[in-house]
Amino acid sequence: MHPALLALAALASLSATAGAQSHDHHDMSWVNGYRQGFNFQCPHGEVLVATRSYFSEADGSDRLWSFECQPTPEGLGEPSDCWWDDINRAGMEWSSTCTRNGLVAGVQSKYFESVLDREWQFYCCYYKRRCPYSCMKTSDIPENYREEAELVVPSYGYFIRGAQTTFSGVLRFSAPLFLIIDRQWKYILCRMTDFDCEFENL
Repeated sequence: MHPALLALAALASLSATAGAQSHDHHDMSWVNGYRQGFNFQCPHGEVLVATRSYFSEADGSDRLWSFECQPTPEGLGEPSDCWWDDINRAGMEWSSTCTRNGLVAGVQSKYFESVLDREWQFYCCYYKRRCPYSCMKTSDIPENYREEAELVVPSYGYFIRGAQTTFSGVLRFSAPLFLIIDRQWKYILCRMTDFDCEFENL
């Protein structure tokens, strides 16, 4: 084959590979489309253990989201009550932890075009009178705004109890002029006692 044709074939192959890599997010099982609300709940007796999201400036500075659940350890027992906790409003920084020592077992969210942001609400489940301890916050997820974001609970025995988010708006001065909005998350992870305790809410 002529050297010039070989070079063109190599370039085409490289472009196809790059294109496939840049669209990997299309293969994920997202729970929403851009600008769409969603309601995700783990099956009964399971809690949230992983999240992943993919950002798009072109689609309302919004993210696609996916979640994974896992059954709780047998010693924790069955959840005795589950509920939707407080709504965290769009366009604001917020910190939210499940009330009544609850564990996060679901998420729902609604997108607001007016602020290019989402409101969030955790679905929480209560396990007898177990109490959280050895709590910690993750580092910022994503590490930088507008990057792909992923959390996997680092150790069996830790549970997601909530999150703290920071909110960023960046004005893009290229034509056309528009605002890029995104959030970074610090997830609140705790262990749970293997005995009943006296405290209703920590």
